[in-house]
Amino acid sequence: MKILATGAAGFIGSEFVKQALERGYDVCVVDKLTYAGDLKRLEDVLDKVSFYRADVTNKEFVEHIFERERPDVVVHWAAESHVDRSILDATPFLDTNIKGTFVMLDTAKKFGVEKFVNISTDEVYGELGESGSFTETDPLNPNSPYSVSKTSADMLGRAFYRTYGFPVVTVRPSNNYGPWQYPEKLIPVVILKALYDEPVPLYGRGENVREWLFVADCAQAVLDVVAKGEPGEVYNVGSGEERRNIEVVKAILDIMGKPHDLITFVKDRPGHDFRYSLDTSKIESELGWKARVKFEEGIELTVKWYLDNRKWLEEKRRYLEELWSKVYR
Repeated sequence: MKILATGAAGFIGSEFVKQALERGYDVCVVDKLTYAGDLKRLEDVLDKVSFYRADVTNKEFVEHIFERERPDVVVHWAAESHVDRSILDATPFLDTNIKGTFVMLDTAKKFGVEKFVNISTDEVYGELGESGSFTETDPLNPNSPYSVSKTSADMLGRAFYRTYGFPVVTVRPSNNYGPWQYPEKLIPVVILKALYDEPVPLYGRGENVREWLFVADCAQAVLDVVAKGEPGEVYNVGSGEERRNIEVVKAILDIMGKPHDLITFVKDRPGHDFRYSLDTSKIESELGWKARVKFEEGIELTVKWYLDNRKWLEEKRRYLEELWSKVYR
């Protein structure tokens, strides 16, 4: 079976490619290589995949790739994914996440793809209070430009299933973390700042809650969806490992032997969702998947990887200074 994976030079997509190859799939990779894409993530397996540098909004080139590769399955990871950037400028999010998803769906339908796995996010549901978890049948209520663009992509996939009978499966993961994550997201930002004993920015009072899913677990879940997921269905993918942001930051500082007084509270993000939590009983009962990595284990592995790969982390720093000056005020 051949899988075409978009956005697979990204953080989660690259882990998916490595696991897919281990399972014996043929894989072709499509990635625009934006600021967050990096072929170093695929360095060890690049000779085992077909790679196309392409923008998923470029329908003509996307059709050329499908004509040449004839994939059986598409796993659509490609997306602009950083909420802060979407607040500063939503345009790339609307282009890539909505138009790009439409181009991929339409082309995959044209070429008779057997299954299209559309990667969504838990943020499509909106926010929760202190209790409760989202199920796959809950209404979608996105609150940021990013989550609105992902909700649109999510609904496009479900519309293609309902209208055309096209075999789309939707996956909604919680917050991923782990090696190779681009240092604009919370965990690698904290590590990078703490390395230099610089103030570690934290929105509000750090009370917002996220459910933390180790990247390898997420990739495994999506591969299980490739193998066993039913067209038309939606699957939540979460870990049950909820932490307040301030708890995450303190855990990282403790592992690094850094003082908690590095934490600097900054003005809260506009429209900041308070809490996300996913009910994963569906994927557990129907596909037999369950997250394996506990947060304490995963965060230790993650911090160690960044410290062992400090050069890669520091290379990204110069691209982040301007972003930090705009969002951490």
